[in-house]
Amino acid sequence: MRPRWLRTVTASALAVSLVAAAALPAAAAATPSGTRSGPTAQRAQLQQLARKLVEAGAPGVIVRVDDGRGRPVEIAEQAAWTRRDHLLKAGDEYRMGSHTQSVMATLVLQLVAEGKLALTNPVEKWLPGKVPGGKAITLRMLLNHTSGLFDYTDDAAVLPSILGKDRRRWTSAQLLALGVKHDPLFAPGAKWSYSNTNYAAIGAVLERVTGASLADLVRDRIARPLNLKHTYFATDSTWRGSHAHGYEPDAAHMPQTVPAKFRHFAGARHHGHVDVSDNSPGWGGAAGAVVSTTRDWSRFYTALMSGKLLPAAQLAQLRATVPMDPQQPDGPGYGLGIQTGTHPCGTFWGHEGGIPGYLTISITDRTGTRSATVLMSMELQAEFGADPKIAKAAQALQMAVGCTMFGKPVPTQAPAG
Repeated sequence: MRPRWLRTVTASALAVSLVAAAALPAAAAATPSGTRSGPTAQRAQLQQLARKLVEAGAPGVIVRVDDGRGRPVEIAEQAAWTRRDHLLKAGDEYRMGSHTQSVMATLVLQLVAEGKLALTNPVEKWLPGKVPGGKAITLRMLLNHTSGLFDYTDDAAVLPSILGKDRRRWTSAQLLALGVKHDPLFAPGAKWSYSNTNYAAIGAVLERVTGASLADLVRDRIARPLNLKHTYFATDSTWRGSHAHGYEPDAAHMPQTVPAKFRHFAGARHHGHVDVSDNSPGWGGAAGAVVSTTRDWSRFYTALMSGKLLPAAQLAQLRATVPMDPQQPDGPGYGLGIQTGTHPCGTFWGHEGGIPGYLTISITDRTGTRSATVLMSMELQAEFGADPKIAKAAQALQMAVGCTMFGKPVPTQAPAG
């Protein structure tokens, strides 16, 4: 599997971090059978694990867990040196990265329900001449990452924007053009491979069919109907509310495993880090430019999975998955903008988002009754195997959060490193 960095991001790390926990010995995965820690004890343990993740090197951590039975647990922990920039709060806005794709898939399926699109439509129908081989690539293939299109984030032209040094406003058409100028990776429909170019194409289709901008579609069809006051599609670096600051190591403190081209981010520097919060996520486009909060995202998941946003037929299509690994046909599956897998405490649906300064994992159950999010306000050191301490602490927190969401006993020990 290709390196996780800048899949804006991809969901495969969600499978790695949560599904890997299933391989742990039973004693490591849960407290003894028949015991259940109370809400106070669960919160204390999650807070301790979040604090350990900060101690391991994460600048900040936000956790929100709703088990559907009472008041959600909300936790915010941050390193002392970040307090001069911002006092982190559980309700802060953050950059969502590839969670954006769940929103875009929902918009497409709404239009399918209205008879304006069909999942079997070839991309050529809506973007004539824009995608080589577009007659064989359907909208479904774009949504579930089986098109074979090259990932535009691997094109050198977008790297300055990723690093925050180029503030141009990328359009869906421009991002799509970056991806399709490269040869495809495989024949359409042959297998699964994550590519942000798929959603650049989806963004262009949505704009073509509706005549509206992606920002307006997110506002009018998702945010306003659900009263998501801090969820929006960002076209530049502007924030609308109190937001978590995101950081990356500066060049002098960057792990040696990180390639040289990813070592120099734009932004204010202090304590060995670069504050990348004011860098634009616009290069993520329909693949990764949405901003939200843990509270808003929980409400979105509830509305999505309960059928409030989509009729039953389209919700079933959203949940129709393809294997992410052909060697594991019963393993993690990817639907339309969402993935599913098994956790020691239950079957989850969700996604991962990674964009400079922000790494999130958000999960829910099949009905949207339960939801959970873990945000770490640094993305790069979770990549390239750059920091085993952070990886170990993050996995321990994520597994505990998953069990708390499912109302199961919280793990009593962190996964072995």
